[in-house]
Amino acid sequence: MGKVVLVTGAAEGIGREVVYQFAACGARVAVHYHRNRKEADRTMAAIGGEHTLHQADITDPDQAKRLIDEVYESHHRLDILVNNAAIFEPHPIATTDYEDWQGAWNRTIAANLLGPANVTYCAARRMIEQGGGQGGRIVNVSSRGAFRGEPTSPSYGASKAGLNAMSQSLAQALAPHNIFVYVVAPGFVDTERVAYKVRGPEGEAISAQSPLNRVARTDEVARTVLFLASEGTDFLTGCIVDINGASYLRS
Repeated sequence: MGKVVLVTGAAEGIGREVVYQFAACGARVAVHYHRNRKEADRTMAAIGGEHTLHQADITDPDQAKRLIDEVYESHHRLDILVNNAAIFEPHPIATTDYEDWQGAWNRTIAANLLGPANVTYCAARRMIEQGGGQGGRIVNVSSRGAFRGEPTSPSYGASKAGLNAMSQSLAQALAPHNIFVYVVAPGFVDTERVAYKVRGPEGEAISAQSPLNRVARTDEVARTVLFLASEGTDFLTGCIVDINGASYLRS
């Protein structure tokens, strides 16, 4: 592949698998993490090569800009951005007090929408400045919850719906610059953070949401990201690809 790729939230889960897939294809990967240095180091150890590790709190606009600047200092270009970093914080309206409700909304929108928006801005401007019509590709990791709703975490569903709208707006705005924007919207994915649910008392009901009677694997999401970021997908710009095993269908 020979491309430079930045993956946010890559210490574990979907982000880690996206890193693995790109690295296996010969890309140089900038691996971003926020707090979990131990797991980020594990990701780096697994891929070796000319890859770089970057720490940033993307909810801070200055750190979001610094992240992109550091990637350029390390690799001198950026071809692909994968906005994967996100948080999920339960705050059911019937049992959450007002102060906690506000805090959950502020944190979730900052991490899942404003952070990716600022990272995308800085990355897209760099892609435009690269010149030569080379452009770039941006893949945003959304969620089934943007369409189905998230009753215990309404801010999460809202943040992902906002990410979808931003992505489609930018697909139109950036196409003249040869920059293409895509979205993947997974359902329940078997990651380290939710393994206790998949393998616990709730696991059977969660798996039964899909007629395949299982949840998604991280590699299934990562392979879709890799496909969208590949050459020949220009006319898919603006698309939202559902990866939910027919657990939620929309038309």
